[in-house]
Amino acid sequence: MLRNFFTKDSGWKLFSLVLAVAIWVTVHRILTETGVPAPSDLGDTVTYGDLSVQVVSASADVHDFRVAPTTVKVTLSGPGEIMDKLQADKVHAVVDLTGFQLDGDMHCPVDVTAPPHVTVISVDPPKVAVIPPPPKR
Repeated sequence: MLRNFFTKDSGWKLFSLVLAVAIWVTVHRILTETGVPAPSDLGDTVTYGDLSVQVVSASADVHDFRVAPTTVKVTLSGPGEIMDKLQADKVHAVVDLTGFQLDGDMHCPVDVTAPPHVTVISVDPPKVAVIPPPPKR
């Protein structure tokens, strides 16, 4: 019975093993060629503890919308020569209200954009509460 477990459908099992190895090699090569940093290659780390959160939307007027908290703590990492010159005004924390529904979840994720070759390590808090404008009378 145990022998049957190993020998039954051995052709399919061998094919699956070869396919799994081919997929692993392909993904490994793609990640290596595109320069996705390994945890040990991240370089210097910088934290901005008081980065303002901006509210944007593709279609709606959002100037009356507010978020709480209004600032986030962002940790970034990258090559030392870039991180030494990096200034807070080159890093942007944004809440996109495109498609936001007032009757749904009142929290939205914070998206952080950074210059090229800089990796966003963490955003704290990752979501902020959206406060809609008061109803007009």
